[in-house]
Amino acid sequence: MFDKKEIQLSKREVGHTLNIGQVFSPNDEWIVFDNRNNDGDIKITASIGMINVNTGEEKELYNVPNQTVYGPGVGAASFSPLEDKVIFIHGIRNADEQRPYDFTRRTGVAIEIAKPHRPIFMDARDIQQPFTPGALRGGTHAHSWSGDGQWISFTYNDYVLEQLALKDKKIKDLRTIGLMYPGQVKVAHTQDLENNSGEMFSVLAATVTENPKSGSNEIDKAFDECWVGKNGYIKADGTRQHRAIAFQGNVRAEAGRTVTEIFVADIPANLPSSNFNVRIEGSENTRPEVPSGIEQRRITFTKKGIKGPRHWLRSNSDGTKIFFLSEDDQDIVQIYAVSPNGGNIMQVTHHEFSITSPINLSPDGLYLSYIGNQSVFITEIATGLSERLTPQYDAPENLNGAVVWSNDGKKLAYNRYVKTTKGTFLQIFLLKRP
Repeated sequence: MFDKKEIQLSKREVGHTLNIGQVFSPNDEWIVFDNRNNDGDIKITASIGMINVNTGEEKELYNVPNQTVYGPGVGAASFSPLEDKVIFIHGIRNADEQRPYDFTRRTGVAIEIAKPHRPIFMDARDIQQPFTPGALRGGTHAHSWSGDGQWISFTYNDYVLEQLALKDKKIKDLRTIGLMYPGQVKVAHTQDLENNSGEMFSVLAATVTENPKSGSNEIDKAFDECWVGKNGYIKADGTRQHRAIAFQGNVRAEAGRTVTEIFVADIPANLPSSNFNVRIEGSENTRPEVPSGIEQRRITFTKKGIKGPRHWLRSNSDGTKIFFLSEDDQDIVQIYAVSPNGGNIMQVTHHEFSITSPINLSPDGLYLSYIGNQSVFITEIATGLSERLTPQYDAPENLNGAVVWSNDGKKLAYNRYVKTTKGTFLQIFLLKRP
């Protein structure tokens, strides 16, 4: 299927970190990256760039004007599926030693590639009372475009509750997920760099609670989501749910044991025109409330739960399956699939070694890509047949991160470290169909 001769696309002796998905431009001509050389280095990373798939030419899209070792920091960039626009994590602009980059101190910033270095703040942020409906009070990250390119999902941590938790141990900043859709939000306090207005209207989409009841469907953490289908999915009653997010949620099993299961949040079609009857902006001692029209359902009830490396759920374009990682009976991490309506779980891969990376789905929904045994693999979903596409690498020149498909399904992009006389640098590699 793929030519197994890999192409080293980037060569500049700096880091070139790919996000876990959506790194190709709509026409597949460019790949977006940030200049991290290690996964955890967003705080000290100052620039977002893109590289031409055919020529290897690099262009800088954004550089943080006031970068220090404390932030703001940028990273995890992804392309819109429809526009020549990227979104990425941007730390809060007044970052310093007392207020460094952190989970609750980041936001989503976009750049139109025709207008580099002109940041567009996507989600509004307001940490001062009175809080602003449509703005959030903390940090958004892992931004993911919906199939139609109109909405964006993200993972969220709340700064207001984080600070309150320092004084009241009953309060916790619980990680959750949210979404944003077109609709400008003006924030009154933008003279303070803690706050910013935004081009999108944001709400939380998952309900979390500090003390989930054992054996219930309550969760205290929601994270690492995906959009279900390009146009939603068909519900059990035969109707179409046009927008939905699948996410991972931590429940309590017997004896208080934490198990990660899969949940689906069905998004009502009229959400942008809703008259919210709850405090979506939150209060000084409560997190923003989830709009009442969003319905949250648990769809897996497993013994082991989700297991393996950190990964984001994935859905095929028709929304019939959600893919995730878990362990088989021999404790080997494999790929599994389940319907957004719940029901039987299908094991997709049958390796003798564990998968060690996030997973991605080909645009035609036929194949999965990932790293295992320090090699790039793809697996045909219908047959479970897996193919090793690269040699097995060893440190320091090891593979890292996810294996990402181009929009036309003809290319795979991934990161591998390359050692030079100046050090070891994360570079971008390609595999192409003949």
